[in-house]
Amino acid sequence: MSELQYELIGNDLQIVEVALTPGQGVVAEVGAMVYMESEIKMSTSTGGGIFSGLRRMIGQGGFFLSQFSHQGSSAISKVGFAAPYPGKVMPINLSKVGNVFFCQKDAFLCASDNTQVDIALTQRLGAGFFGGDGFILQKLTGDGTAFVHAGGALIKKNLQAGEVLRAEAGALVGFTQGVDYSIEFIGGIKNTLFGGEGVFLASLRGPGVVILQSLPLSRLSDRLSQSFAKGL
Repeated sequence: MSELQYELIGNDLQIVEVALTPGQGVVAEVGAMVYMESEIKMSTSTGGGIFSGLRRMIGQGGFFLSQFSHQGSSAISKVGFAAPYPGKVMPINLSKVGNVFFCQKDAFLCASDNTQVDIALTQRLGAGFFGGDGFILQKLTGDGTAFVHAGGALIKKNLQAGEVLRAEAGALVGFTQGVDYSIEFIGGIKNTLFGGEGVFLASLRGPGVVILQSLPLSRLSDRLSQSFAKGL
């Protein structure tokens, strides 16, 4: 598997421009493509059969994935992808993180075409009932490069074995295999009634890498809804 050549363009409204050699390809969420050069050919598939598509729908993702490949004779042909809201794009070299990366259901942008995009349900019952944004995750499997998107700024935390990080579930972008993920109850009547961070937090125990975002889409949507309701 040859490494993808790419460039991140922009600061807070980023585009990832991928330069493909003949025969090389990428897979992306439907609607993520911004532009492609003439020798790039696009096709649509379920990315592994009808059940793969259905599993992604259960995770509130798309049934189909878009595939882009260089089918011309030029040395390089380019295709650009962007997320639907402001934020940063982070490349993940899957071969360097155990060939598996877990991310929020709306974080995946695009990846090398040998990447399998599936869903992963959290194994803890508490996470299922109370995890909200963090209950259903996307599982990216492969040995190439995957690109994930997050709102606002990206924060990378390297957790040592046994080290615990607690975060608002929507602020979690993704984590590497080996990180133990669960949901914890904050406790306390004041926290329950007046704690603006929510009653439950995601708990992540190392070892592994955790990626966080400063402005989750759910938080941005809530603030916009409040402003619209007030007529602002």
